[in-house]
Formats: sequence, structure tokens, C-alpha cells
Amino acid sequence: MSIPASVGLNAYANAMKTVASAGKEAANPKEVGGQSFGDLVNQSVSQVVETGKASEGQSMAAIAKQGDVVNMVTAVSEAEATVQTVVAIRDKVINAYQEILRMPI
Repeated sequence: MSIPASVGLNAYANAMKTVASAGKEAANPKEVGGQSFGDLVNQSVSQVVETGKASEGQSMAAIAKQGDVVNMVTAVSEAEATVQTVVAIRDKVINAYQEILRMPI
């Protein structure tokens, strides 16, 4: 199943908003780049949940014959692209962690 370009662009724009918000100044000196890594992950997961809820809402509206099927398919595709993005980022973080573990001391 191919994902429409607009869905990919929306997922990319959402990811960029999350990364851009990491540049804000923080009060805690342990935080690098203005936002702690945990806060960045929390914000990303919250965004995935919101996208999933929007997808479910569109699906329920289409099932109740109150919504447009095109909007439902677009919402589901956006949710799928968002989840794929999160999984790809998770894989990169795990790979980076494994590389750090392999470094000689």
C-alpha cells in the first residue's frame, strides 16, 4: 500500500515541529537544547496518540455514514505514517545506544 505524498509531508511537518520545540530554553541545566530527551519522547508519543484518536474519529464517522471515506483513509494513512516514523526513530536510538555500548573504554 503506497502512502500519498501529502500524508508523508504531514508526518514530516509534525516531526519537525516536535524537533523545533526542542530548541526552547530550559530552566534545568541537565537539559540539553532546551528540552530534556524524556520530554521530547513524551511529546512525540502524545502526538502519535492524538493522531490515532483523530484517525479513530474519522473511522467512526465513516462507519456511521456521517463522514467522508476519503477523509477516513487520509487520517488512517497519517496515523500509519506517524507510527512508522516513531518506529524508525526508535530503531535509530537503539542502534546508537548499541554503538555506545560497543565503544572501548
